Amino acid sequence: FSANTDQWRDYFDSGTCYKDPLPGKWEKELEIFQKLLVLRCLRQDKIQEGIMAFVTQEMDQKYIEPPAFNLPLAFKDATATVPLIFVLSSGADPTMAWISFAEEMGFSDKLDSISLGQGQGPIAERKLDEAGKKGMWLLLQNCHLAVSWMPKMEALVENFDPSALHPDFRLWLTAMPSPQFPVAVLQNAVKMTLEPPKGLKANVMGSFSAFTDEQFEECKQVEAYKKLTFSLCWFHAIMQERRKFGPLGWNIAYDYSDSDRDCCFKQLRVFLDKYDTVPYKVVVQLSGDVNYGGRITDDWDRRTMNTLLVEYVCPGAIQDGYQFSADPSYKQPPAGKHKDYMEYLTKWPLQPHPEAFGLHENADITCAQNEVQALFQNVLSLQPRVSAAGGLSRDDIIEKTIYDKVPSPWLMLDIQKQYPVTYNESQNTVLQQECIRYNKLLVVMKQTLSDVRKALKGLVVMSSELDALATSLYNNQVPAMWEAKAYPSLKPLVLWQEDLLKRTTFVQDWIDNGMPVTFWVSGFFFPQAFLTGTSQNYARKLQIGIDTIELEFNNQKLEHHEITSKPADGVIIWGMYLEGARWDIEENSLVESRPKELFTPYVPIWLKPVQGRVKPDPETTLMCPCYKVLTRKGVLSTTGHSTNFVTTFEVPTNKAPGHWIKRGVAL
Repeated sequence: FSANTDQWRDYFDSGTCYKDPLPGKWEKELEIFQKLLVLRCLRQDKIQEGIMAFVTQEMDQKYIEPPAFNLPLAFKDATATVPLIFVLSSGADPTMAWISFAEEMGFSDKLDSISLGQGQGPIAERKLDEAGKKGMWLLLQNCHLAVSWMPKMEALVENFDPSALHPDFRLWLTAMPSPQFPVAVLQNAVKMTLEPPKGLKANVMGSFSAFTDEQFEECKQVEAYKKLTFSLCWFHAIMQERRKFGPLGWNIAYDYSDSDRDCCFKQLRVFLDKYDTVPYKVVVQLSGDVNYGGRITDDWDRRTMNTLLVEYVCPGAIQDGYQFSADPSYKQPPAGKHKDYMEYLTKWPLQPHPEAFGLHENADITCAQNEVQALFQNVLSLQPRVSAAGGLSRDDIIEKTIYDKVPSPWLMLDIQKQYPVTYNESQNTVLQQECIRYNKLLVVMKQTLSDVRKALKGLVVMSSELDALATSLYNNQVPAMWEAKAYPSLKPLVLWQEDLLKRTTFVQDWIDNGMPVTFWVSGFFFPQAFLTGTSQNYARKLQIGIDTIELEFNNQKLEHHEITSKPADGVIIWGMYLEGARWDIEENSLVESRPKELFTPYVPIWLKPVQGRVKPDPETTLMCPCYKVLTRKGVLSTTGHSTNFVTTFEVPTNKAPGHWIKRGVAL
């Protein structure tokens, strides 16, 4: 490998490395599956394309192409006693397709449907009985929301009597994938799934195809209606498609549906008919904060949505050739007939560049890595637990590699003597609380590892919890029993254990050598307490109210190990990473990430408490959220703090903050 570094570098940098020949002799010596292993080591983000190429070569192209949604074909397999199930995926609603198909079959006046939920069970039973006698089509929507009624439905479906049912009767069900759905019904039924259109092009075409020239002409402001309808179609597609980028797109993957989009269209039409000018502010407010914003629960996602929408619904957006993003492929077309718009859309690229969403090109790598990790997680869960000769068995791995590496818990009495709770030093309290939190985790780890070793030797009974723990350890995953007591982390077990050792070493150094000059903020179990302690020390020193104090963020130009003296007030912290951008010390600003560089270290920051602080200029400062882990979503704990979000940092920038908001920048 080291002899051919340049050739391997070309392979690594190639955008089509999954089908490129391997350097040197390896192209001939390795079989296709072995080449996949090389790809897995070097370019994990390209492994899905590699697997698809492998399946195509070994089996056939048809196994990687999803079949088209075909209602008439599925209907042929159904009978009065065999129900049809739509397995739902977020963003797709088969109801309109079902109604259209019923009209084709001449059943439009013999349709009935009910959305299941609390208290709807008895009504659904009555409708089911009536439809069975009259030969109607009955659609039971959202079965996954009526878990308590599922056993009853299973009994009704299993007891269908062909002689008592009208031959035209059909039962249709819709449900999200759910473990509570009756298996017997699932096995017996005809199953279909409807995926929402994938990709910006398909999404915008799907939205715009619902319109006709007559609808446009009926509006008082025809041109503005066409242009802004197109803008809203684009906005809807962006809202849905950004989900594939994970937390870079949205912190929480919301299920935006077609009804949100249709509601925006209707409101736009009402306002354009009512006024002579275009009320942009009203359209933005209603479309953003009400229609789409009604689903959004995260404030940072709301900020991203509003930043995007203001660029798509504005006076500039109704000009011909207005660019919706930095990618020049996506522009506002000239106002024309409906068919002109559809023709224009066919020229859009099939695979959108991340710039179309306002993201950096590296976002594609993040997206591919997320999909690959989910794929391997599923593959790993299917592997057998016995090992072939040569490797370590499950028992050996637990015995030899994990137990000895668990640090010993601290003796709290010694720490309380050495660092007592005092009025002038709040960080002593922080240190004690950190030790207590880590101790809870370390005690559980020691106890469960001791128990599982005994269980594997047959000295105690192997409970289901211990068996799950042993399987997780063998699969290099952090056991659920430990996660419940631990800090948030996405690392696999080996790296998680190394991280735990670093964290306990950081706390031990503090205990042995006194308060450090700079603090590794990532090593805290609960960093919010540390930040509060910093403000509290300053408030007590000056005898002022803590609510009058805010932290000022001063980025340092030195590495953390080069800083040798503590500041008079506040603390210097380090150990954070930027995602979506990088920091340039010379420019003292955020700048674009380098290719393939997903995360970059952030400089140490002096957190300086200031009384009555003036807010920085919003035009040159990005309010940047800081999280503990990459998932960027957490739950509100009883302390009123999020389990993931730490605080908001102020980051200087030479570009407009909106640019970085669309990039999904976070610490």
